Amino acid sequence: MTQGQVDAAKVTVCLEKQQAPALTPAQAFDALYAFCAPALVRQAYLLTGRRELARESVERAFQLAWQRWPEVARDRDPAGWVRATTYEYALSPWHRFRPSHRHPEPPPSDAGDRALMDVLLTLPAPYRRTLLLYDGVGLDLPETAAETEASTPAAAGRLLHAREVIAARLPDLADQSVLHRRLAEVASAEQLRARRPPTVRTAGERRSRFWARAAIAFTVALIGTTTFTLRTAPTHYEPPVAPGVQVQGVPPRVALGPLSEAETRLRAKLRRSTVNGPERLVPQFR
Repeated sequence: MTQGQVDAAKVTVCLEKQQAPALTPAQAFDALYAFCAPALVRQAYLLTGRRELARESVERAFQLAWQRWPEVARDRDPAGWVRATTYEYALSPWHRFRPSHRHPEPPPSDAGDRALMDVLLTLPAPYRRTLLLYDGVGLDLPETAAETEASTPAAAGRLLHAREVIAARLPDLADQSVLHRRLAEVASAEQLRARRPPTVRTAGERRSRFWARAAIAFTVALIGTTTFTLRTAPTHYEPPVAPGVQVQGVPPRVALGPLSEAETRLRAKLRRSTVNGPERLVPQFR
């Protein structure tokens, strides 16, 4: 039986022991968290070299597991589900854009631990993950390949390359058993602790409510924008007004100048005639 199968069996036994009268979803989640979280924090630290990111990765993975608890609870290996989610979040390339990740964290105090962490962090993320799953967690090669979404030959190639790099830099770790022990020692030397299960569940529920409200607000805004567009949009095609074109041969419009004395007298006479004009302009009633 491989280490992954052993872990799955332990989780199953742990859950069955608590199912004496009836196991609530929260109790089952807390049991899985208590069993897996401490080891996952140490594994995430080996993957990233960052203590806070390791804790955050584990908490985010369990928050997602709580959101999808019916699916996770019926999974063949709940511990493997959470582990894969933790690794995916920890190795996400988007972390490099975070302001808090622009500077490296303080290295381990022990010189041997620092040397091993330096070698691990120089490996590409898929190679580092394959090495940790096989030589650290203890999965067999097919399980490692399945969890890393690679073929078995590809996983074997990554594992051999990672071991060669470590052996070239640290000859004392060429033996697989020694490497397994050193990985466990480096991870255990750090004071890495995850938060309590109720705190993680509450944070996950708040995050779910926030995103649900954000989705509702976005939907309402989209509906309002669509309605406003439909009400204000034109209902028929209106051709655009053609730009003006200069016509050859037409004299330009000239503004009227000041009136002469004769024109001023004529204008005054016409204005008087409009009110008191000749009799032929006055209507006659018959």
